[in-house]
Amino acid sequence: MSNLLIKGAHVLLEDYTVKETDIAVKDTEILAIGDIPADFKAERTVDGSNHFAAPGFVNGHTHASMTMLRSYGDDMELMDWLNNRIWPTEAKMVEKDIRVGGELALLEMIKTGTTAYADMYGPHMESVIEATIKAGIRGVIARGAIGLFPAGRQILEDNVKLFENYHGAGDGLITIMMGVHAPYTCPPEFCEYARELAVKHQIPIHIHMNETQAEIKQIQEQYGKRPFKYIEDTGLFELPAIAAHCVWLDDEDIAIMKKHNISAIHNPGSNMKLASGVSPVPRLLKEGINVALGTDGASSNNNLDMLEEVRLAAMLHKVNELDPLAVPAKVALQLGTENGAKALLLDKVGKLAPGYKADIVLYDMNRADWCPRHDLVSLLVYSASSSSVDAVICDGKVIMEKGEVLTLDEERILHEAQETAMDLVNR
Repeated sequence: MSNLLIKGAHVLLEDYTVKETDIAVKDTEILAIGDIPADFKAERTVDGSNHFAAPGFVNGHTHASMTMLRSYGDDMELMDWLNNRIWPTEAKMVEKDIRVGGELALLEMIKTGTTAYADMYGPHMESVIEATIKAGIRGVIARGAIGLFPAGRQILEDNVKLFENYHGAGDGLITIMMGVHAPYTCPPEFCEYARELAVKHQIPIHIHMNETQAEIKQIQEQYGKRPFKYIEDTGLFELPAIAAHCVWLDDEDIAIMKKHNISAIHNPGSNMKLASGVSPVPRLLKEGINVALGTDGASSNNNLDMLEEVRLAAMLHKVNELDPLAVPAKVALQLGTENGAKALLLDKVGKLAPGYKADIVLYDMNRADWCPRHDLVSLLVYSASSSSVDAVICDGKVIMEKGEVLTLDEERILHEAQETAMDLVNR
């Protein structure tokens, strides 16, 4: 552990104002912003001049190793895409595919300013966890379990083993959730078993909910109720839960979300590309429901760029609501940072403030898209690209500097990912 000083950056404060000042980092936390203690001695100083300092993004929902299937099966309807392209190929995946896909995802996330992410995938999630620890960012990992598969219950039990072996690993970088894929793939008795295991070990739930109209119709025809009521009746929502997508919601769904304090993970890029629909984010926010952002997997997005998701969230709801104030820049940025940390139960993450974890991204403003600098929050959300990410600090450690990821071998990962992906789809 060491002391780090960021000098003269334009710092996004917790009230979303910006101040040109210094940031002192002691070990893993922000010690001070401005008014640096006189006895603070920095082992390392980073020049923050002409840089915008903001919290690292929190990717609330992705499937990291799906990078192996980026551009494989595009321009398809969701269930056709899943049944005829994705699931048959995923069934052939071995440990190397999962590991290399995870490494590629981590590389991309760091280079685009993400310092925490929630992953639901598998098998071989141990390899993704180890890669995440090496990369130096926060991973909230779940083994995705599909109840229609013969090994479904075993997968849930494997998820418990992940919790027992890795929850809190990497000096706290790793936490574990229980991955229950979706109502349309998980029968009632399977969800009840997942609830039993999750309650016993106090493991939060990560689930897909209400992504398409077709799945809602399917659940209603099978069980006579909508998906949120169906899952509530299995008891799964007794645990803290994040619900990915939440596109098609009615009053009852929203009431259930409020009752159980369920966080919605909005995936605008994926939902637009798959034509799933538009989540009612402005209403959810007005109802006091925590809304965060996720990229979904790189085969349905097709990137893991959270700055792009922030921009899409800000712009999609303006045109959908015909209201330029529907999701302002500040709110969109909150969805991608502090709201994501709240959803993933990450304490003291998502803001730049004393006592918070030192998860900091420095954006190089010596670029045309950052000029002129009338409003830096607006510039970040509406103008800047993630290629302006210059440095990334997570848990007090510099993991990217001057555009170079220090914890991962970029050249090796890109080469291995290309070869591995081509081998996977041709097996």
